[in-house]
Amino acid sequence: MANIAGANIKTDDQYYQVASPRSLGERLAIVARDRIYDDIIRHCRPDRGETILDVGVSDIVNDAANMLERKYPHQDRITAAGLGEGGAFRAAYPKAAYRRIEANRPLPFADKAFDIAVSNAVLEHVGSGQHQAAFVRELVRVAGRVFISVPNRYFPIEHHTAIPLLHFWTRAFGLACRCLGKADWADERNLILMSRKRLASLTPEGMAPVIGHTGIMLGPFSSNLFFFIDTEGPG
Repeated sequence: MANIAGANIKTDDQYYQVASPRSLGERLAIVARDRIYDDIIRHCRPDRGETILDVGVSDIVNDAANMLERKYPHQDRITAAGLGEGGAFRAAYPKAAYRRIEANRPLPFADKAFDIAVSNAVLEHVGSGQHQAAFVRELVRVAGRVFISVPNRYFPIEHHTAIPLLHFWTRAFGLACRCLGKADWADERNLILMSRKRLASLTPEGMAPVIGHTGIMLGPFSSNLFFFIDTEGPG
């Protein structure tokens, strides 16, 4: 997904081949995303009346996808943004607003239109470092508090391919992907493996994010990373 807008439908299809219904991959994804949700609530502290933008929702509806819409008790305060028509999403979450967005275009919302913006498992797919930085800037532009979560490169099992350990090294991961018929995932236009250092490099000038581990907690090998900025707070 070479864009700053949301999750690619093909990417979703490929990911959920690994985390298929009732598989171990799906069960682990649910555990991780439930913890990510808890961290969203802990850091963003949403009030009942506050508005939330969820960028990069999936039109694949299952027990692992779209954690915010599945769990947040005030679904009517959510505006979900995605690249597709959103038919399955709208049917599953009728109280949430849905807005279709365009690849490689700014988000179609005014500055600080929302109290909170969140995005899960999208930033690693936007196609380049330049696009990643633009994605972060757009979320900061449209919301006061921003929470971004991504898979951690150093989780022992790579999230998209289920390849163990070799993704710690770029060349080894690329070779493994090509040998296993998963070459698309070795292309940075589809996937950029994320570390704390890479997340920190995307910080907008003059801001001080909180960056930490989330998901399945294994210290530096935890399943996910988060990046939180409060543009209305200190720093």
